[in-house]
Amino acid sequence: MNKDYYAILMAGGVGSRFWPVSTTDFPKQFHDMLGSGATLIQKTFSRLSKLIPPENIFILTNERYNELVLEQLPMVKQEQIVLEPAMRNTAPCILYAALKIQKTNPNAVMVVAPSDHWIEDETAFVNNLNQCFAYCQDNEALLTLGIQPTFPNTGFGYIEFEKANTNPIKKVTQFREKPDYETAKAFLASGNFLWNGGIFIWSVKTITAAFAKLQPAMNQLFIEGYVAYNTADEQSFIHDHYGKAENISIDYAIMEKSSNVYVLPATFDWNDLGTWGSLHEKLDKDENQNAVIKANVILENASHNIIRASDKKLVIIDGLHDYIIVDQGDVLLIYPKNKEQEIKKITQKANLLSN
Repeated sequence: MNKDYYAILMAGGVGSRFWPVSTTDFPKQFHDMLGSGATLIQKTFSRLSKLIPPENIFILTNERYNELVLEQLPMVKQEQIVLEPAMRNTAPCILYAALKIQKTNPNAVMVVAPSDHWIEDETAFVNNLNQCFAYCQDNEALLTLGIQPTFPNTGFGYIEFEKANTNPIKKVTQFREKPDYETAKAFLASGNFLWNGGIFIWSVKTITAAFAKLQPAMNQLFIEGYVAYNTADEQSFIHDHYGKAENISIDYAIMEKSSNVYVLPATFDWNDLGTWGSLHEKLDKDENQNAVIKANVILENASHNIIRASDKKLVIIDGLHDYIIVDQGDVLLIYPKNKEQEIKKITQKANLLSN
């Protein structure tokens, strides 16, 4: 394994669209969402460690999840867990982690990978990632892995690349916001658009230079702690300064403002597991397209549902189609799949009732 290869495993999200299984105290990345025998964060760590030395994989998460990370990834040392004292989106935490890695190894190349993606062809993923690392070692590139679109999805952002470019790694023309359905169809028809999967690769030299140029205030904030990074003084500095960082994503802060952005069209299947509907797509289903997790079921006149219950509870359903049915603790959710984007709002109401 290449000692210059590093990974930042992003594991700080709440996953509120997977409520009531995913909660603020125990979010989706720490659950075995597909019943595979491993949680999402465990699967992601295992996948990355096929190419990257395990000791070079850093888990970036909120302070409240420190013990969950240690419990689920016992091979990880405390110093590999990069803790955010406040929620500040992806740009600040990526800069913070990049500076920590740079101080340890200025020749490092790194991947930023979400902890809640589902990738079945791990060999293809590793091959793609290896190709990206090699490119970023030789070029001052901000590189992303673009996902080949399979249908006109309106829930993802898109990456447009140079159509005439015949190289495997393409120059990015622009990032496009989540489109309406007709625009998404046009993107697919044009052939030079990919889904933005949020997987980024670059050398620490390139990404820190980009922050210095494009986000000077944020860069200065974190550079002030450079001496403290990877020492006993780091936590104190971060506690005092992290909350002052702007709440901004890496896409807005760096990627959309940079001219040296490239994309490799991925050759692996991918699912971001962002909603119950996306989970339904990945699960085995019966002849009526019902997907069942951990439950015993009796189904009559029921189709295209996703059903999850704890402790093998018997669930009996008659006359429901395209529903999310989740029994978790003291919550029973029965909700139309076509309104799943509204579950985030429902959780806010439910939290008010429980307080």
